[in-house]
Order: sequence, then C-alpha cells, then structure tokens
Amino acid sequence: MGTEAPYDALSPDVVLDAVDAAGFATDGRLLALASYENRVYQVGVEDGMPLVAKFYRPGRWSDDAIAEEHAFALELAAAELPVVAPLRIGGATLLAHAGFRCALYPRRGGRAPELESTEHLAWMGRLLARLHGIGARARFRERGAIDADTFVRAAARAVLASNLLPERLADTYRARTDALAALIDARFAAIAPATLRLHGDCHSGNVLWTDSGPHFVDLDDARMGPAVQDLWMLAPSRQALDALLDGYGEFRDFDWSELQLVEPLRVLRQVHWAGWVAARWLDPAFPRAFAYVGEARWWEQHVNDLSEVLAHLQDD
Repeated sequence: MGTEAPYDALSPDVVLDAVDAAGFATDGRLLALASYENRVYQVGVEDGMPLVAKFYRPGRWSDDAIAEEHAFALELAAAELPVVAPLRIGGATLLAHAGFRCALYPRRGGRAPELESTEHLAWMGRLLARLHGIGARARFRERGAIDADTFVRAAARAVLASNLLPERLADTYRARTDALAALIDARFAAIAPATLRLHGDCHSGNVLWTDSGPHFVDLDDARMGPAVQDLWMLAPSRQALDALLDGYGEFRDFDWSELQLVEPLRVLRQVHWAGWVAARWLDPAFPRAFAYVGEARWWEQHVNDLSEVLAHLQDD
C-alpha cells in the first residue's frame, strides 16, 4: 500500500466487508462522507441504523495514539457529554481489515450551528468547559501538542520538500516561517498557558446541531494545548467569542491571558494547512480538491499573508 495513493485498495467491497467482519450485516448502501485526511463512509445496516466507518490514513497516527483518541472520546461520552465515540467491537475500538485500520461509529446527524446566535454560542461554551474539565484530568502521551514545532516548522519542511512552492519564493518563505515559529515560541513561553487534552479542531464543521442541542464529532486532531484553541475557531467575531466565554465561565475558569494566543494560533493553522496539503499532494484526492494550491499565484499570496501576519505580531 503506497504512501502516494494510500487508499487505492479501499474499494466499496472492502469497506462493506470490514463492517460485515465486525458483526454487522450491511445492506449494500454506501455513502462517502467529506474527509481528505482519512476516508469516512456511511454504511447501511440491515434492520438497523446506518453506521459510520472511518478508515485511518496509513502512517499518520500510531496505534497507541489512536487508542488515546478513542479513550478520550469514550471518557467524554461516559461523562454524558455529547461526543460521538467509537463502538467497542469484541472489546476493541480500533479494528483492522485488509491492511487498513478502521473504527465504527453510530451515525449522528445534525445541522451546522448558528454562530451568530448568542444562545448557541453560550451553549457550546458550557459544553467546551465541561470537555476541558475532563481533558485536564490526564495527559496525552502519544498525540503531541499544538505548538510551533509541529504546526510551523514541520509544515514548512513539507512545503519546502514539495514541488509546489516556486523556487524564487523559497528563501522568503523559509525566513518568514522561521521568524513566525520563533515569535510563537516566545508568545507561548511568556503566557505559559496550562495545556490539556483538547478536541483540537473545533470548528463549525465538527459541531452538529439537533433539536436537543449540539454534539461534537471527529477527535482525529485531538492534542495537548491551551483551552482557547477549542474556542477561537467557533467565534467569527469578538462578540461571538465573548458569548462563548460567558457560557464557558459557568462551568470552568478561563485564563484571559490566553486571548493573546488567538492570533498565533490562527497563523499556526494557516501554515499547517499549507504544509498538510503539500505533504499529501501525491494523494490524488488533494490536487482534485485543492487545484489552486498548484498555482504559483496562490503561493505568492500565501507568502505575502505570512509577511503581513509576522509584521502584525511583531507590533503586537
């Protein structure tokens, strides 16, 4: 199974066979769900609700790291937090089939949250405070942290190793990312935030809303980090962030100095995204989905954006 196209062998029959092998009689219905890093499918089951089958990208996480993700989700669900956790099959949550690692989840539908609604934001703030209260009880040992080494330096190495960045921009890109990484290291060191187990990728696409309220999905990016990481992506404005924090404060104290990390975390995500796409470019799904990243003008704008962010953070 090559790293350039790791899912070539993941045919519909393999997906259905994997679910059948776990003890569920599939009915042949299969729907691919939006996912690039992993492959995720809704699978119909005879005389039952559909399941969601997640096939992990080979080589990204170790088995131990996936076990930590699953254990955290189960811990949250046991505390009655609305988090979709993997099913235990014969006592295990991480399954293997035809050379792939996979997990099965109950299907939970919903709609996007209304991020303009003060009520919805406060509700999510309360849930995130409870999630962080549980996240603070222990530490991830295998999943790493949200930091400049992982999200800037490693991402920059992936970009520079690819053929996407025009050669004329390489020196400028290297200088900007080096400077950003050093600045972000210094900002984190000055604030010294408490780190805890996080959702890690808590944006509106990973929150589904039903008549009974929100639930969180996809802990694939769970890492150690500051609490504000799970808050800022849900807040399109400072007023929205205040509403989130109003709800958060009902269940857990928030360290207000962490607000100084919002812009560094934003640029971490920006650099990391470019590195992620560069590292995955040989996977055929990525050029199809992100064709514009193959154009020189996109990288010119990206480098300009990094220059502007660097100047802003230096003046901050």
